[in-house]
Amino acid sequence: MDLFVNDIPVKILQPGESPDVGSFNHEINAASEPVTKAKLINHVWVHSASVMDLDLILDLINSKVPIPLHSMALSVKDYEATKAYLKKKFKVVKAAGGLVRKKDRVLMIYRMKKWDLPKGKKEAGEKSKETAIREVEEECNVEVKIGKKICTTWHTYTMNKNNMIKRTKWYEMDLINDSRSRPSIEEDIEELRWMTQKEVYHALENSYRSIRFVFEEYYRKQKVKP
Repeated sequence: MDLFVNDIPVKILQPGESPDVGSFNHEINAASEPVTKAKLINHVWVHSASVMDLDLILDLINSKVPIPLHSMALSVKDYEATKAYLKKKFKVVKAAGGLVRKKDRVLMIYRMKKWDLPKGKKEAGEKSKETAIREVEEECNVEVKIGKKICTTWHTYTMNKNNMIKRTKWYEMDLINDSRSRPSIEEDIEELRWMTQKEVYHALENSYRSIRFVFEEYYRKQKVKP
């Protein structure tokens, strides 16, 4: 489960699952030592974590005072209980979006002073693929054909003092027609831009870590294709 808390990636692993070698520089055994803010530095692996540990960790990461944590891998004792806890603690909002391709370029949007990908909330009765197509077409005024799923991201936020968690399914898309493309001002989108991989790399310096993760998953899957 790829969770983003305060824009910090927290990868929740199954019991017995370990993060990639070299992806962390500090290890915490939650069964034998406390998880404290002082230990959350750079890239951390917390293992043997209970639901109570998760509650504490979320509070620490959500602190209004910035912490020097870049990423966390979290191995939990009970994966299903962890997911159930998250869905109880947060109101779940379901969404979908797309990474649209035009030859060797992809479509990014500039919204709220950040580079982003088009996405939006599901409407009643919609399937995730239908949501993704509708949102991309509404936000960018382009016609697209949907392809394979890239990944699913979860990110937490607060709205009207309520704890929310958004589950977003991301899909590959191919452009059919962009002759009428324009940014949807109603959705606070200021600009649409077709970018090369190099341009995407620079744009992600002013984006969200969840969006960076979507691109990493996309490019990783492109490389393994025969």
